[in-house]
Amino acid sequence: MKVKKDYVIKRVGNGYVVVTVGEASKEFNGMIRLNEAGAFLWKKLEQGITREDLLEEMMNRYDNLSKEEAENDLSEFIEIVSFSLE
Repeated sequence: MKVKKDYVIKRVGNGYVVVTVGEASKEFNGMIRLNEAGAFLWKKLEQGITREDLLEEMMNRYDNLSKEEAENDLSEFIEIVSFSLE
């Protein structure tokens, strides 16, 4: 999975926002607000990563996260940002 071209993440205050630039703004004219965990996942997706590797990255970063919780959280996150993924 990888984030489509023209989706940009920026730090704003204590959080993050994803906005579109260029051609992508014709598809999506808004912003996505992310917390630290969402920004972590987004930055991994920018690099291009498989779902399995992303799940492993989550488990490594968040010690108290069970595999079931990680899978549920990842599924929810991907569903929310799916329009921005290739």
